[in-house]
Amino acid sequence: MSTTVEQTRAGAKVPAAKNAGTGQGSGRDKGGKRLAALFLAPTIIGIAIFTLVPIVASLTLAFFRWDIISAPEFVGVDNFVSIGADPTIRRAFLNTVGFVAVAVTLQLSVSIGLAVLIQSKMPNWLRTFFRSTFFLPLVLSASSVSIIMSYLFNQNFGLVNQVIALVGIPAVPWLTSQGGAMVVIILVYVWQNFGFTFLLIVGGLSSIPTEMYEASSIDGATGWKQFKNITLPLLSPTLLVASVMAIISALQIFDQPYVITRGGPGDSTRTAVMVIYETAFKQLDFGRAFAIGIVLTLLIMLVTAIQFRLSRRFVHYN
Repeated sequence: MSTTVEQTRAGAKVPAAKNAGTGQGSGRDKGGKRLAALFLAPTIIGIAIFTLVPIVASLTLAFFRWDIISAPEFVGVDNFVSIGADPTIRRAFLNTVGFVAVAVTLQLSVSIGLAVLIQSKMPNWLRTFFRSTFFLPLVLSASSVSIIMSYLFNQNFGLVNQVIALVGIPAVPWLTSQGGAMVVIILVYVWQNFGFTFLLIVGGLSSIPTEMYEASSIDGATGWKQFKNITLPLLSPTLLVASVMAIISALQIFDQPYVITRGGPGDSTRTAVMVIYETAFKQLDFGRAFAIGIVLTLLIMLVTAIQFRLSRRFVHYN
């Protein structure tokens, strides 16, 4: 009888012990969640202050006329309507689209060509040297590079004209002619930015199995046929990422045309981001600048959406 009572008492204590353990686990979980929230708080606050607040402010102030000094004045969609009516803004967007078409095409072409060349039979140390060399311009300041290039392409004392003069070619007005100025902007931009695209493509080429090239060689495919039927299809996912990033970056070009030509001669090298800067900080029309920025953002989103839409047809993941 006494044994039965003791077993009953022991059995009654077990749930209590389990409940105590559950309470301790629940306390630890709450403490872990509080600690995680404490570590995440600075990041979340930073994103809210420096990303979400500016986005909301831009979307709101785009419908106001505001010069920072006086109170914002609601103007509805007038800022957006004025964008299409302003020939300078229209020219800036056309310049930007034309620049993107040429610069991104050249950037991808140079990157693919060099990457295929580097990944061919070459000593590892030489391959590493070229990878580092091609990536180096990207870590340099765009403003510093642009200042140096403005001297190199100067019509009167630039090194480029001095070199071509050795073969009897007269001095070219690189920075004072509309066509020449845009050519310089494109060359400087591509030279400084192709390194990142080059590394992406090198990584994509490294992931292609060598057995596929060996098998195609047995079937008699070499050179261009291998590049067309093996390299490009298997490299297409990498090319999609590289092209999306290249276009987004090129649509936001500012440093090179601002430092080298100040948007000239005339408006031949003025870009969309330059117009945003000039409208906001020179004309003090921040509402209109926000509206231009929103239009540029929508353009970037539209182009990116078109790229991903077309990728269903041209990108091969298997």
